[in-house]
Formats: sequence, structure tokens, C-alpha cells
Amino acid sequence: MSDGVASRPVEALADPVFKALFFHSPEAIALTRMRDSVIIEVNEEWCQLTGFSRQQVMGSTALELGIWASDADREQALRPLQQSGRVRNAEVIMAQESGLSRVMSMNAVQLVVQAESYVLIYLRDVTADRMAQAAVQSGERALAQVNETLNRQLALHRVTESVAKVGSWVVYPGDGMVHLSPGYCEIGRLGETNLAPIGEHLKWIVEEDRDFVKQALKRMDGAIVEYRWRRPDGSVIWLRSRMHRQTEHGAVTADFGVVQDISGERAALQSAAEQLHAAQLSEARFRSLTELTSDWYWEQDCEFRFVRVDGDIEVARVLPSESYLGRTRWDSGGLGVTAAQWAAHRAALQAHEVFHDFEMQRCRSDGSLMWVSISGAPIFDSMGVFVGYRGTGREISARKQAEADIERLAFFDSLTGLPNRRLLIDRLTHAVAASGRHGSYGALLFIDLDNFKILNDTRGHHMGDELLKQVASRLTDCVRTIDTVARLGGDEFVVMLEELGATELEAGAQAEAVGKKVLAALNRHFELGGQQHHSSPSIGVTLFFDRQQSVDELLQRADLAMYQSKAAGRNTLRFFDPVMQAAASARAALEIDLRHGLDHQEFLLHYQPVVDQDSKMTGVEALLRWRHPTRGMVSPGEFIPVAEQAGLILPLGQWVLAAACSQLVAWSTSATTRKLSIAVNVSARQFRNPEFTRQLLDLLRLSGANPYRLKLELTESMLLSDFDDVVAKMSELRSIGVNFALDDFGTGYSSLSYLKRLPLDLLKIDQSFVRDVLTDPNDAAIARTILSLANSLELGVVAEGVETAGQRDFLLQCGCKAFQGYFFGRPVPVADLALPAP
Repeated sequence: MSDGVASRPVEALADPVFKALFFHSPEAIALTRMRDSVIIEVNEEWCQLTGFSRQQVMGSTALELGIWASDADREQALRPLQQSGRVRNAEVIMAQESGLSRVMSMNAVQLVVQAESYVLIYLRDVTADRMAQAAVQSGERALAQVNETLNRQLALHRVTESVAKVGSWVVYPGDGMVHLSPGYCEIGRLGETNLAPIGEHLKWIVEEDRDFVKQALKRMDGAIVEYRWRRPDGSVIWLRSRMHRQTEHGAVTADFGVVQDISGERAALQSAAEQLHAAQLSEARFRSLTELTSDWYWEQDCEFRFVRVDGDIEVARVLPSESYLGRTRWDSGGLGVTAAQWAAHRAALQAHEVFHDFEMQRCRSDGSLMWVSISGAPIFDSMGVFVGYRGTGREISARKQAEADIERLAFFDSLTGLPNRRLLIDRLTHAVAASGRHGSYGALLFIDLDNFKILNDTRGHHMGDELLKQVASRLTDCVRTIDTVARLGGDEFVVMLEELGATELEAGAQAEAVGKKVLAALNRHFELGGQQHHSSPSIGVTLFFDRQQSVDELLQRADLAMYQSKAAGRNTLRFFDPVMQAAASARAALEIDLRHGLDHQEFLLHYQPVVDQDSKMTGVEALLRWRHPTRGMVSPGEFIPVAEQAGLILPLGQWVLAAACSQLVAWSTSATTRKLSIAVNVSARQFRNPEFTRQLLDLLRLSGANPYRLKLELTESMLLSDFDDVVAKMSELRSIGVNFALDDFGTGYSSLSYLKRLPLDLLKIDQSFVRDVLTDPNDAAIARTILSLANSLELGVVAEGVETAGQRDFLLQCGCKAFQGYFFGRPVPVADLALPAP
């Protein structure tokens, strides 16, 4: 107690009216002394609200009781007292005696009694109100998203009905109206209405067809019904319909039908019928050709020379018959047929066989080429003597073009025109087999463009596509005609080189020469949208010879070599090394073990103390450890990269957060540990997960962990992309009390503009600067600069990797107030952690 004042109320409390108002007020009230913040008096409502008894608080300060998170928070909340003498409806975060944080609405007024200043503070718990507001806002956002999805689906349904010329109707039991879809109304030209009384919508059916439509409505068996419909404007269309009855548990739930406008189909059938009738009236010599699709008609004599070519005016223009008369097919300018195909065709004619779809090219009168398909049958006189051939021909240029397009789509990349993966594998299979027969090595170059994603993100995918096309052109210029350049997808290309020499040494030298040529070609500036752009490749190379490896193994080796090139600093070339394969196999085995470890709870957390300038523990950093049943303790440096690559970092990171929250809850039950914080490292992939914020908020809510005791450590690498999204997530979590630290500060892409915008609480000086701070002037200067920068930005600093008293003392003299490292304690299980004494 200070000056004995806390043991007696201020003189104002001696007044019975004031005393009654104070102690029996439904508002929580506390009276504190201005000069030292000591609590003089509290009422019963205040004790109920905070969980503290009157005996606990009298003579203490709110900061000592842990009600305020920090003196800075209290000073900021009460700052208006210095300006106006009052605080009105300020919302603040205060902790109850249990350690749980609540949102309070605070009003305060400054009183002066006998030259002594006091602060009368009124508190009201508004936590539930704020949570309700947040829930309502979340519900409103979810409802808006659902409405938007439904509107898009309805719009798509309308477009689909319109394009397909289909519609539908539905009748529900007890409802006297037929519900018509927009497509139904559009087909029938019924306007915007979507309801019609039962039976009235049938009046538009042509009267002769109405009875069997009604019969189908009675059956409701899904059989196809075709009938005519007269639109309001008098035009008649043909409709095809299926009608069904929907039942559930033996009860009818709906009758519905689907209709389709088949007027075009009916017109085509009518036209075909008329053409067939006309064909049946033609002369007898064409009756034997009714099974052939005829664009023009031809006849040949027994020597296979044309004696007649008939066709319409258009066919006559492109196929001048006089140029064929008296000549055989093979002597009349036929193109696109090999010698073997001509020999087979002539053999079929000599045998007087019927032939179908003999394909060849003809030259039009304008000099252009077209593909034709010829079918023919032998002609015999009444005595059975062979007298010649007759048949039909039709142009198939469009079909040939379609086949070429299909082949191009199936085997070639649509953007660059290069062979795709499918064609590459086919050619590689043949090349591997041929290398053994010819005794010559080949090579695969796997090429990946460095930082291609940055171009797409900054200048758009159309610029990325333009770069890919130019890269494809340059790669093609780098190789011979016998080699293959293919695009696998994205920014990945493969160059297959053949006939590189009889020895591995010679082939390797030639492959390296081509690789260097590719490096030089792709390092030249590209012109993209009027601007110069620099790109570079990472190239992996592997040799092949006579099926020593499968096609898949060759591609995998080239891919591994490419990643080795990436690891070597990019923009370089690396050959496949068997050691790389062994490493890849080891990574695959480790990934399997990781999945097993997650399923069987083989992971645990170790904690390393974080101390203040007095070496007093203020918190810990949670560090993941893996106790493997056969490998023993596996280093995080070994399994974390594999977890990142395999996508396991998300469930693994969520487990770490859950374990840390559980430990915070356990510590909150003791006065000696409830103020300890736990720092958790969050990977870039985990933080960028769209569900990260929601999952963490749910975890804090369900576990009951105090968000003010949780620190998330982020690395500078995650600031390189989606910076605004990072800031938004950090701000949302920080609003509920979660703290943020920038880990390994100074080792990455530190930027003052980033620091100014990020809602950070502290920086962590990387141990690489701390290690030589006493011997390397540069490291010492960097440490001082970071501390000065943090001080100017009002950020805390933790020095990592402190291993000696000298390092600690130097940093302490430079203004550092928080430390972490082996000098204060190694990472240990929670049971071995030296917690603060009671």
C-alpha cells in the first residue's frame, strides 16, 4: 500500500449518497489514484466483471494485476484524460483474473479531491456484442456469396436452354399452374410469362396432334413424342418432348417435361426425302450408285481411261473434264499418292474389284490443291464381259483439314505449335530404340524458364504467352532438323538430340555445346509489348543409349538435373548425376515416412526460452521435432523441405499451432506462466492458404488460448508476392491480439516500405549476424542498424543465436532487450523447460 491511502477511501466515499451510488451501481466502477495508478476502491459489479476480489486489488495497480496487457495500452486508453479530463466509450482489451481477455467499453473522469487527482473508471463488457456483430457480418458475406453463385447458375441455365433450343415445364401436386422455363417460353414465343393454368398451355399445339400429346401426359412414361406447335404469330414449329413423373416414397412430387425445337431437323428430313424421291426418278445407270455419296460421276473404259466426267457447274469449274478424258487416273495429274499405293490401286482394278475411298489430291483450275475421295465398281455387259468402271468422287478437303487439326491438337502444343508431351514420348521411344541400332548416343535437355511466374503476375498471362512463343522459336533455331523441340506445359520445354556420337564423352560434349547455345539464345532480350524483357533458363541434361533407361526415367533424370541447375543459382546447365537419383529416392522415402508420422503422432514440440535484459523468461519459441521410430530424432532441416514440396506443411503447420495453443491454455492456469508467450514459425505456403485465418480463429476460439500470448513468426520471402493479402491477414489476426514477428530479419529482401505497412510487433535479428558480432565489424554495424531501425519504427527486437555473455552484453549496450540462444537455454521438451519460479 502507498502512504496508507489504499486502506481508507477518499473523503468523497464518506458521503452516504456517493457511497451508495458507488457500491450499488449496476456499472463496474473503480477508483484509482492518478499519480501512481494504485486502485483505491472498486464496487461489487467491478469484482464480478473482472473476477478479482476487493482484497486482491486494493493497493495494487491494474498493470500489476495483469488487467492491462501493457503499460503502453493503458496509457493510450487514458490519454484523453490529459486533454479533456474524460474518456468516453473507449473500447479496450482487458484480462480477467482467469487470464481470459474481454472487450470492455470504458468511460473515465478525472477528479481532484484536496489537491489529489483520482480517476473514476466505468467498465462495461461488450465482448458478446462484438462477437455477435462479427457473426452477423460473416453471415451476410456468406449469404451474398450464395446469392451470387445461384445467380450465375441461373444465367448459365438460361444460356444453355437458349443455345440448345430446349425448355421445360413442371407441375406440382395441388398447384393449378404450370411452371414454364425461360427456354420453353422462348421456343413458343410466349413472352416473359413463366406460369400458365393447367391445360391452357396446350392450346398452342396443332389440333391434329393434341390428342396423342394428352395421351402422353396421362402415361408420363418418358416416351418420345413429336408434335407441331403454332406460335402466337402463326408460324408452326416441330417439338420433341419427353414427359416424366417424379415420386418419392410412393407419392407424386412433380410432373415435368422437356421439349426441344426440332424444326431444323424436320426440315432436313423433308429435304432428304425430296432428294431421295428425285434420285429415284433419275436414269437407271445412277440407281446402282445410290449407296455412294456423289459429288460427281465418272466412267472409264476397259483400259481404265476416262470416257465421261459429269458434275454441276461448280465441280466443272474446279475439275475441267476435258483434261481427264482419254487418260487414266494415274496419268491425269493425281498427287499425294505413293508408288506403293498406286500399285495396290492398279492391282485392284486389274482384278475388277469394287473399291471405296481411294484418296488423292487434284489440282483445281485456279492452281489450288484439293483432296478427293474416289469410289468405283466394275461394269460388265450382258455377256459378263468387263467393259470398264464407273463411280463417284467427292471433295474431302474439309475432312482432311479437320483430321490435320485433330492431329495437331492431339500431338502439338496449341500455343507454340511445338510437339507436346504425347508426341515427344512417341518420338523419344523411337529415338531410344534407334540409338541402339545405329550405335549413337542421344540426349534430352529439360529447360525451365527462371522466374516465369513473376512475368505472368506483373504483366499478365498474354505477355507470358508471347514470351513462350518467342522461346519456342529460338529453341527451334538452336537445333538440327533431325532433333525435336517440345513443350511439356507451362514454361517447361524439352529438346531431344539424336545421333550425337558413338561414345558418351563425345555425346556429352555435343549436348553441352547445344545447351550453351540455348543459354546464349534465351539470354538475349525479348521484345514484349514494346518493352525489353530479360529471361534466362535452367537446363538439365541426360544422355540415352539403347533402352538403358525407360522413357519415363529419362524424363525424370533430365528434370532432376534441371532442378540441380536451379539449385546452382539458375541460368546454368547441369548434367544428371546418379547421386541426384539417390537423393530423389531418399526424398520419396522420407515423404512416405512423413505421412506415416502425421498419422501416428510421431511429432512433438521443443521450446527454447526467450528472455529479457534481466535474463527473465518472457516466452518461448516452439520448434518442431520428429521422433522417428527407426531414424531417431530427424532434423527439421531434413524433413521440412520435403514437407513443403509434398504439400504436407499445411497439416503439419496446423498441428504445431494446435499444440502451441494447447500449451498456452495449460500455462494460463498458473500465475507464474500465464504471461508467457509462444512464438510459432509459419511457412509461406501455410500463411498463403486461403483458409489459414479462419482455421486459426477457430482454433483460438475452440481451445480458449489467449491470442495475446501467441506470436506468429513470418519470413521475408512471403512478402515477395501477394503483399496486400499478407497485410490483410496479419491485420485481421492482430485485431484480436495475435502478435507478429519478422524472422531472420536482414537475410532476405528487407524493405522499409514493407516494414512501414506491415502490422508487425517485433523483428528477430538473424543468428548469422549475432554469431560474429564481436569479431566482424560489418555484422556489428548491421546489428546496430537493425536495433536503431526497430526503435524508430517502435518495434521490439529479439536477437537470435546468442551463445556467449559477450554477445549478450554487446547487444544489450546497443539497446537490445530480448534474447534467444544456447546461452540462455537449448530447445527442450516442455517437461524439461526451466519455467519461472512461483
